[in-house]
Amino acid sequence: VSDNELQEIRNKQKANGEASRYDNRHRDLNPIKEAQFQAEGRSAVVRFKIDDHAIITWNDLVRGQMEWRGSDLGGDMVIARRADARSIGDPLYNLVVVADDSAMKITHVIRGEDHIANTAKQLLLYKALNLPIPKFAHTPLILNSEGRKLSKRDGVTSITDFQNMGYTAEAVSNYMSLLGWSPPENMNELFTLEEASLVFGFERVNKAGAKFDWDKLNWLNSQILHGWSPEKLLQNLIPLWENLGWKIPETSWGISLAELLAPSLVVLKDAIEQAKPFFEEPPLEPDGIKQLEIDGAKSVLKFLDEELSIHPWDGLEIEQAKHLIQKSASAAEVKKGLAMKTLRAALLGNMKGPDLLTSWSLLARIGQDRNRFRRCF
Repeated sequence: VSDNELQEIRNKQKANGEASRYDNRHRDLNPIKEAQFQAEGRSAVVRFKIDDHAIITWNDLVRGQMEWRGSDLGGDMVIARRADARSIGDPLYNLVVVADDSAMKITHVIRGEDHIANTAKQLLLYKALNLPIPKFAHTPLILNSEGRKLSKRDGVTSITDFQNMGYTAEAVSNYMSLLGWSPPENMNELFTLEEASLVFGFERVNKAGAKFDWDKLNWLNSQILHGWSPEKLLQNLIPLWENLGWKIPETSWGISLAELLAPSLVVLKDAIEQAKPFFEEPPLEPDGIKQLEIDGAKSVLKFLDEELSIHPWDGLEIEQAKHLIQKSASAAEVKKGLAMKTLRAALLGNMKGPDLLTSWSLLARIGQDRNRFRRCF
C-alpha cells in the first residue's frame, strides 16, 4: 500500500466519522497485480490476516473474562516493516514479543492496560504459530494529578530520576507496589518487597487507574530514612557530600551528624542543605544578624570565646555545653534563652536548624566554633 493510498483511507474514514483502520486492500493480490506493483518500484510490509468476524477471548487475571472482535483490531496487522517487495523487513513488536516470550517459556505476561488490544492481536499469532499461550494480566495505568497517563511532562522519566532526587530504592518499590494494588487489611502500608510477595494476589489489583501521589511517596521515604541506623544513613550520605568536596573528619563524627539530621530528612538530598553549615562556614542571614544586635548578645559570645581559650572543650560532653551557656548568660546579664539563640545565630548563621547543643558539639570537635564566635564581635 502506498503512502498516498493510506492517506486516502484515513481522509475518507475521518470524513465519515469512522475510526481509523486499514481497509485490507491488496490482501489477496494475484500474480499479475503483484508483478505490476513490483515494476512500479513499490515497497511492501508483511501483514497478518485478521478475520473481522473472529472472536478473541481470554481470562484476564485482573479484569476477568475479556472479549474482542477481529473488526475492532484495525484491519490486517503489520508484522514486518516496509522493505523492498522482494525482501522482508524487520519484524515488529507484536510478532517479536510472541516469539521471544515463547522462546523464554514465559508463563505470565503482566503489563499495563494500554496493551489490551495488543494482547488480542498476539493471541491470534500464538494460535497461528501453534505456541503455548501464557496467562495475561493488565494492570491499571499510573496517572498524574489530573487523571492523565504519567509522562515525561510530569517530570518522571526513569527510576534513575527518583534515585537522583534522593528517594531510596525501598521507598520507590514500596510505593510502586501500592499503585494499583491494595494490601490486606492487617498489613501496614510500609513494607518490603519480600513482605508484599507473601501476600500478593491479582484479586487485590484495582481496575481503575492509580494517581501518583508525591506526598505519599515522600512520607514513605521519610519513614524508611528515619528507620535506618545512623551508620547506614551515613553510608548513603557520604557519596552526596563527597560530590561537593565535603569529607567527614572521622567516622564517629559522621555518624553523629547523620543521627542529628535524620529526623528532619524526607529525601536523602535534604541532607545536603542541612549538612552545609557543618562543612562550610554559613553567612550571617538577616534573622541571625538581628539576634546578634540585641543587647548582651555579643557579650555572650565574647565570654564563651574567652572561657574556651582557657578551658578548651572538644565537644564530647553536652552537659559541659549547658554549663557554659548558663555561665555566659550570667556573665552577660541576659536570660539563658537569649544566650542560646545568640549561640545558634553565630554557629549556623540563622535562627533555624537542628538541635543546638549537638550542633555545637559537632562543630567544636572539628574546631569550627570559636572562629564563628569571633566573626560576630
